[in-house]
Amino acid sequence: MSISSNMLKHAFLMSSLVFFPLSSAVAGDDTDKPVVEQLVDTLTTIAGPHPGIRKNHAKGVVVLGEFTPSSEASSVSMAQHLQSASTPVTIRFSNTTGIPDIADTNPSSFPKGIAIRFQLADDSYTDIVSISVNRFPAATPEDFLGLINAVATSGPDAATPKPITQFLASHPAAKTFVEPPKPAPVSFATQPFYGVNAFKFTNKDGEVKYGRYQIIPLNGPEYLTDEQRAAAGNNYLFEELPKRLQQGKVELTLALQIAEKGDDLTDPTVVWPETRQTVRLGTITIDSIDPNDEQFAKQNMFNPLALTDGIEASEDPILLARPSAYAISYGRRLSGQ
Repeated sequence: MSISSNMLKHAFLMSSLVFFPLSSAVAGDDTDKPVVEQLVDTLTTIAGPHPGIRKNHAKGVVVLGEFTPSSEASSVSMAQHLQSASTPVTIRFSNTTGIPDIADTNPSSFPKGIAIRFQLADDSYTDIVSISVNRFPAATPEDFLGLINAVATSGPDAATPKPITQFLASHPAAKTFVEPPKPAPVSFATQPFYGVNAFKFTNKDGEVKYGRYQIIPLNGPEYLTDEQRAAAGNNYLFEELPKRLQQGKVELTLALQIAEKGDDLTDPTVVWPETRQTVRLGTITIDSIDPNDEQFAKQNMFNPLALTDGIEASEDPILLARPSAYAISYGRRLSGQ
């Protein structure tokens, strides 16, 4: 599989963004590197050297299927894939961290990730990138850098209180993110995922809504018991999914939680109330593992700002920074770093 011109265009456009307003995040830090590049550097430090590997969500599997929109979807947005026809999708499930052999049961492999590429009729694409937690630990790239820097400097030799303890004490959103239990899903196919960033949706009549994605297993979430988790193998999720697909297709619901007036559209640490309207956008049907799994994963970068007419980014600073960091990691991966 060759690297698409569309992918290279997005990579170079996004990497150019690093020279815009994201300045150094640490007081007294004399580095000239933009925050997004520091993010990639610190994630690399935490994971250790793994040349040619993603700096986060390194361990993953790519699957193939299609998306069929619901009858409600076109009322939300005029986006191509939300109209009547089905759209091919390529999906990557993954573990957190840049460690390519991290155990699926390891708490550090949470949150799990999902990236969805919709292959549009005009040979372009649009992507969704989501995680298995309905919030993010930081509202800005600078705060996220502060969090992972604290993790990186809190090794066994760090003085007490360790930097991560001090950071969490002064950043309640990050503390709320890391403290809840991290249940192990029975399968990637039984794990709900959430888009922590808001997007603007416009339908053919010009009506505008803001919303956040939700990707929910058709039959609801399923998790291992503590005993099952203790007995599970290091690669149990990656072994289970091919077996499940041999037995039949996997279905996920793509939904959109709609913001109401006063809901924060730019802070991914804020969870919107469960009482907000949720619109079912359609069904994702997964039917097979991509036979070019590893090649696709290495040569492609999912980009949450690869958007199509009818969907626009919000002003969420985390959302706007993500593709730049991804592009830096992507460029290093291609060069074998």
